[in-house]
Amino acid sequence: MNKKTIQSVFLGMVLLLMYLPILLLAVYSFMDSAIIGRSGSFTVKNYVYLFHSEDLRSMIFGTLILAVIVAVISTILGTLGAIGAFYSSKKLKRPIHLMNQIPVVNADVVTGFSICVLLIVFFKMDKASYIPLVIGLVSLCSPFVYLSVIPRLKQMDPQLYEAALDLGCSPFGALRKVVLPQLTSGIVSGFMMSITLTLDDYFITTYTKPSMFDTISTYVVNATKGAQTDVKTALWALSTIIFLIVIFVVIGQLLSRSLMKKMGGAGMGNAMSFGKSNAKVYVPSTQGIHFSDVAGEDEAKESLSEIVDYLHNPKKYSDVGASMPKGVLLVGPPGTGKTMLAKAVAGEANVPFFSMSGSEFVEMFVGMGASKVRDLFSQAKEKAPCIVFIDEIDAIGKKRDGQFSSNDEREQTLNQLLTEMDGFQENIGVIILAATNRPETLDPALTRPGRFDRRVPVELPDLAGREAILKVHAKKIKTADDVNFHTIARMASGASGAELANIINEAALRAVRNNRTVVNESDLEESIETVIAGYQKKNAVLSDSEKKVVAYHEIGHALVAAMQSHSAPVQKITIIPRTSGALGYTMQVDQGDKYLLTKQELENKIATFTGGRAAEELVFGEITTGASNDIEQATKLARAMITRYGMSEDFDMVALETVTNQYLGGDASLACSAETQTNIDRQVVALVKKQHEKAAQLLLQNRSKLDQLAQYLYEKETITGDEFMAMLNEPAAQLPQDVPGAQE
Repeated sequence: MNKKTIQSVFLGMVLLLMYLPILLLAVYSFMDSAIIGRSGSFTVKNYVYLFHSEDLRSMIFGTLILAVIVAVISTILGTLGAIGAFYSSKKLKRPIHLMNQIPVVNADVVTGFSICVLLIVFFKMDKASYIPLVIGLVSLCSPFVYLSVIPRLKQMDPQLYEAALDLGCSPFGALRKVVLPQLTSGIVSGFMMSITLTLDDYFITTYTKPSMFDTISTYVVNATKGAQTDVKTALWALSTIIFLIVIFVVIGQLLSRSLMKKMGGAGMGNAMSFGKSNAKVYVPSTQGIHFSDVAGEDEAKESLSEIVDYLHNPKKYSDVGASMPKGVLLVGPPGTGKTMLAKAVAGEANVPFFSMSGSEFVEMFVGMGASKVRDLFSQAKEKAPCIVFIDEIDAIGKKRDGQFSSNDEREQTLNQLLTEMDGFQENIGVIILAATNRPETLDPALTRPGRFDRRVPVELPDLAGREAILKVHAKKIKTADDVNFHTIARMASGASGAELANIINEAALRAVRNNRTVVNESDLEESIETVIAGYQKKNAVLSDSEKKVVAYHEIGHALVAAMQSHSAPVQKITIIPRTSGALGYTMQVDQGDKYLLTKQELENKIATFTGGRAAEELVFGEITTGASNDIEQATKLARAMITRYGMSEDFDMVALETVTNQYLGGDASLACSAETQTNIDRQVVALVKKQHEKAAQLLLQNRSKLDQLAQYLYEKETITGDEFMAMLNEPAAQLPQDVPGAQE
């Protein structure tokens, strides 16, 4: 028998012993027996008598009225006393706290009863006025409210009230809108405790109540002394009703808490906890992510492995005199695995791991973000050695512009983070990991050595990395034995780790749609096409003339690419419309990753982009809207050659535009005069036009192959690269006379 089972059995036995008498009362409240233990027949007379007896009704009503009045007064006094003590000096705080602990240590006969004696005997206060009774019960209950509210106040940032005043709130408004909402749970607990103490009290009520007034406690004592059998059994029914009400209240509270947690909070008190960091602490698990689960980022893993090793064996580094970086900044495009690498560090390190997003530091009150930073590092120092991970740190770490109005919440949060990372206090054993895809926006004071000493690039994976990532994610699904992940990796050039994971998942979904239990290579190829161009539009039916135009357009791209020595081989050509808007596409796949492109290779790419339009002009003598994306790509590449790559004789090695957000699309902005911009536009037009003419000349020289391949694609709708190259290397066949533009 394990420890949890023993604890559960023990708790069950304690609860059974506590509530067994109440359950017995509940059972016998429905019997006509006047003695517990003696059998009787079923009846509801006890409940009928309970609500029909004038004495019992007045007793219950009077008790409830008294309990509510006392609870309201006690709650107000206890809450105000707790708030006053919290914001008082230490000299006043301690005696107030000790005074409120007296009712907990002493019985009510010492506290409330003694006050009642003072009021009645010495001050000659009339008992019939109910004032001594209320004062005595309030003096008993108020300290319990105080003790319920104080812990909630200690959880609150003491600067929160001052921050609200600085924002223009009145003292009462700050108390009502800021402080009290955080004390809701403590106030409710104190109120319920006051009701319970009032209902349960006997000494104070017996001495101070008017002669014609009874409460439940005094009535029970008097009934049990006499031989009022009907009253006694009716009180069994009353006990049952009270017990059921308590059960329903407890169940309601549990359900409300569960509901609030599902909604993202634990009530108003949690929603208003401005000064707490709410950092997630990683708990080591065998199911967690490790470095073995991260592929394609070997350099990043090597850097982070050193951090993990330092946390495990700090003496090995201190003996040499080396000190580990205080902060490690993970930078790279979205989906490359920055957050996953941080989780892998948590999986490898046997130290506490605090995780928090940069946006979680942003608050509506000035100073609360800084308070969260202090709280986070305070927790980290207590658990050192440990790792603190801040995701999307650019939310709070942006450059300060130095303007007067910039002293806002975000800037104060950043200043506090700078102080914590490299202030006068040493964070021994606390290493900060942060992730961002906008490193150029970070404040220089944050990225300098001594704060974030090391920058770890997490770039898009290369060919080997993509293959390794595909194999890692493929372990989660059933794949055929003949799947060539190298080919799939070549087809997925430029894909991030997240996109590769999505490709594997899309392939698995396609296998399920086709009623197969194993993923084959065709599923993976189709999933790549789905990610690139969208799903096939099966309901989109092209007219016969449109289908021929699209066939010639795509063959134009493929033929120009094949006729140029430096172009990538053709993998697949299709004229099936896609949900992205493409009526067809030609997939080119490099044999390997290329990190440098020559001027000739870039010009060949532009020529390939123009091949579709050139085929339309050559065959049909008309142009269509189908080349819109080709035009955009060709223009973008031509402009980059002139403004960024220095491939223009007129401008030589002069940068004419700057690139921002390199990991988020790489937005470019021109940095030149209007005259220069006009010259750039002229050269871009000339470059694209020259390659367009080149593509048209290549197609004219290979017109027979163009017609043959377009006719074949028109009939098959989809052809592979191998089929394309085989037909290209064959002699041209005689075509039917009805093919547009067929040679006579």
